[in-house]
Amino acid sequence: MDVINYRPIGIIHSPFKHLEGTPIQAIGGSGEKAQVEILPEFVAGLQDLDGFSHIMLFYHCHLAKPYRLRVTPFLDDTQRGLFATRSPARPNPIGFSIVRLIKIDNQILYVEDIDIVDRTPLLDIKPLVPEFDTRAVDRIGWLRKKAANLNKIVDDGRFGSQ
Repeated sequence: MDVINYRPIGIIHSPFKHLEGTPIQAIGGSGEKAQVEILPEFVAGLQDLDGFSHIMLFYHCHLAKPYRLRVTPFLDDTQRGLFATRSPARPNPIGFSIVRLIKIDNQILYVEDIDIVDRTPLLDIKPLVPEFDTRAVDRIGWLRKKAANLNKIVDDGRFGSQ
């Protein structure tokens, strides 16, 4: 298979300077504000984005440790298959978060509800459209009894290289 290369379109500036203490999902970052700096050559692509209240940020988890196919996730004490978790340590450490878009000022997006560590490379942005992106979910696997505590869980350093 061919190698796939991505190049950042910007950088995320958040209040979370270290992995430890960073929320592990956007719900845990409720109210946390950040700026997303878009590189000059991509600014024209921001046209019309300000019409959306929420956007999806896709980013490179640049501080993630090498992956393992079985991990103990933050919300559990049992080893699980990597692909049944949201661990950032993955074969392709790509993360995504849904954030509220407050405003755009030139090449800076002001966002809220962030769960991303400072200086994370941004790979892509897509508008959130509930009619496209929301599904009725019947099962959430092993997380069924754990998801209620998600807004209280922060990174304890187990998946990062910092």
